[in-house]
Amino acid sequence: MIARALLIAATAARLLPAQPNAGTRMPPDSVVSIHAARLIDGHGQLMSDAWIEVRDGRIIRVGAAPRPRRPATYELGDATLLPGLIDAHVHIAGYANRRATDTPSEAALARAGNLYATLMAGVTTVQSVGDQTDVELRDAVARGRIPGPRILTAIAPFQFRDTTLSLDSLRGLVRGLKARDADVVKIFVSTGPLTTTRQTFTDVQLAAICGEANALGLRTVVHAVEPASVRAATVAKCTQIEHGSYATEDEFRLMAANGTIFDPQVCIVLRGYLEDPQLSASQREQFSKALPHLSVMFANALRTPGLKLVFGTDLTGSSLGRQWEELECRVKAGESPMATLTSATSTAAEAMRLGDRIGTLKPGYDADIIAVRGNPLEDMATMRHVVFVMRGGVMYR
Repeated sequence: MIARALLIAATAARLLPAQPNAGTRMPPDSVVSIHAARLIDGHGQLMSDAWIEVRDGRIIRVGAAPRPRRPATYELGDATLLPGLIDAHVHIAGYANRRATDTPSEAALARAGNLYATLMAGVTTVQSVGDQTDVELRDAVARGRIPGPRILTAIAPFQFRDTTLSLDSLRGLVRGLKARDADVVKIFVSTGPLTTTRQTFTDVQLAAICGEANALGLRTVVHAVEPASVRAATVAKCTQIEHGSYATEDEFRLMAANGTIFDPQVCIVLRGYLEDPQLSASQREQFSKALPHLSVMFANALRTPGLKLVFGTDLTGSSLGRQWEELECRVKAGESPMATLTSATSTAAEAMRLGDRIGTLKPGYDADIIAVRGNPLEDMATMRHVVFVMRGGVMYR
């Protein structure tokens, strides 16, 4: 039923006039060229008068425009070419105004809107950390049945209710996720959202979950907010920590020493909470007080030598497509524009173990290419103005 609903959603996406392109595939062996005033390669390098050539979904050339210049297939003028952005933490299946009476088709249409908004924001890969429908969404996008970013999913996260299970049962759940073709394991080790919380799974339980995942070649991402949870996840050799809102310099140094990846959120997720009209007065006060602290936390993380930072937003529903806002907040909190863009491209790709395929504008890589109007190194607000989107050689904008 859901698969059929996704097909309906894909058809609807092609009929909506607000959506300019549901994906243009180039003929096999044809070469597509793209020219723009500048290019940021995903590894901190800036190139002027840049030219990219694409064939069969892969980049075959990156360099200066040829002399004499021949017409480009896509002439983008005073724009900046970048690798498609990678968001390491979204909830792609969530949507606003969900009703208990929604049919599978209505739910699928809402999720198709999430995918399209994300893709049009220049995000060509997402890590969606937990929903049963993510698998069908992932496969529908991969088959070209619906436009959207490449999806990696945790399918079903370890929740607070799982804390009563035995160590063998926890390991069995990890094996079950592997059998269901999960891309990553998500674990809630802190209660609640990004404010004051407590640790849920014990250190021994966490070591069992992350140890089993490591043995199976699965990555783990951990919702950890307060220092104790961050320390526990780091010592347990979990792959990546989400949020870390109240982590201190001690935890950041421990993470750096252990090679633990950090995915902080600086503003957009709490702003999303604060925009909820149903938020209680006490919750509003709590989130309002926490918001400025996130910038302080992030500044401390930036000062930690060797700490690998990736870009993730924790966006869901109608907030998807606002990834540019988190990029701006990171720069305002003290990260250089180039470092911010690198965290959202090559660093995020490496964290997902896709660093040999995406996140970089380089021959042999998947043609995940976007362009924005202007120069984001001078003004990160230009990331709001995406003028070109290509994923895997398919042109969407």
